[in-house]
Amino acid sequence: MPEFLKLLPPLEALEKFLDAINAEPLREEIATINALGRVTAEPVFAPYPLPSFARTTVDGYAVRSADTHGAGESLPAYLSLVGEVPMGGVPDFSIKSAQCALIHTGGMLPSGADAVVMVENTQIAKENEVEIMRSVAVGENVLQIGEDVKKGEEVIPSGTRLRPSEIGGLMALGFIRVSVAIKPKVGIISSGDEVMPPESEIRHGQVRDVNTYTLGALIENNGGEPVSYGIVPDELEVMREMTARARSECDIVVVTAGSSASARDYTSQVIDGLGRPGVLVHGVNVRPGKPTILGVCDGKAVIGLPGNPVSALVIAGLFVVPVIEKLLGVSMKHIRPFVPAQLTVNLASQTGREDWVAVQIIDSEEGFLADPIFGKSNLIFTLAKADGLIRIPADANGLSAGERVNVFLM
Repeated sequence: MPEFLKLLPPLEALEKFLDAINAEPLREEIATINALGRVTAEPVFAPYPLPSFARTTVDGYAVRSADTHGAGESLPAYLSLVGEVPMGGVPDFSIKSAQCALIHTGGMLPSGADAVVMVENTQIAKENEVEIMRSVAVGENVLQIGEDVKKGEEVIPSGTRLRPSEIGGLMALGFIRVSVAIKPKVGIISSGDEVMPPESEIRHGQVRDVNTYTLGALIENNGGEPVSYGIVPDELEVMREMTARARSECDIVVVTAGSSASARDYTSQVIDGLGRPGVLVHGVNVRPGKPTILGVCDGKAVIGLPGNPVSALVIAGLFVVPVIEKLLGVSMKHIRPFVPAQLTVNLASQTGREDWVAVQIIDSEEGFLADPIFGKSNLIFTLAKADGLIRIPADANGLSAGERVNVFLM
């Protein structure tokens, strides 16, 4: 059986792979209300400041702060009530010395006023007179013009994955449509004579297709559009035909199984025939997933993943997701969420190889614990039971119980 020529470290393999991909994100304009999770294709600039007028953050009385100097419960200040600020309107009066106006949260500060006294720090002394029992400083309980964003300020950079807060910000500025990157289409081909559709009644020796669905969910969750090409038998010409079709119709192609060095595994040969430069990496020094294939065919990424479900999903997180993000133009500031935790047991590792281990997070009195879930790479419920993965670096001989680790959430 032929051996892998060279096992590259994961980071080196990824850099070599991404550098060979032609990635110019395509864009479309969609309704902002439908843009949650999409990636901005261009920066967004504020057309005007927010707030666009000075307004109160509390219910109370708009005042000149100097008129409240020294006021307290034992020696209150007394101000004349000259009106009430209309909600959603512009007050038609101004505040002069020793005057105040009733104002409600969000109301526009009248001319002359520079602060607001909270209503609980006041009481009505007599008709049209308010007793102020607490002094306020200039700007207290007030949002100033441009305090949130200034006119012309870049409020959302290009390459930002839109969250609920960004959706709200766009709406606050009147952007009811937004330019976003088009979702890359990712073709998924599952291979193997033993692999059957999930709805099939299977015989001994057969297994149901898992990878199409786990990878499809991962792709969709990271901004791609999965396209299933079904299950391909272990026949070279059929594999060639299906991968060629997927490459012509999609932006990325993922083939599961057929990536090892056995005689019946055709993926590497097929990728080399799809376009230039072909296979860039065949074998990554990582567990699980050593027989990973990374290829670029005429500018498009074609990835051969191991057939075992755990290996396929872990490796897809390391190599498929970064390609999707590159095609979306996702900012390099993107951070994979993790939880710091304390390892519960010793974990052995081979020096020079990067290992990824599934763990459960346990909440204890001492803090979060990372408890490994041991299982072979064809056992999908090893990952289904896990909260995340921990990384054992290639330069380590393993990790010790009690050591602090980062659990990368799944």
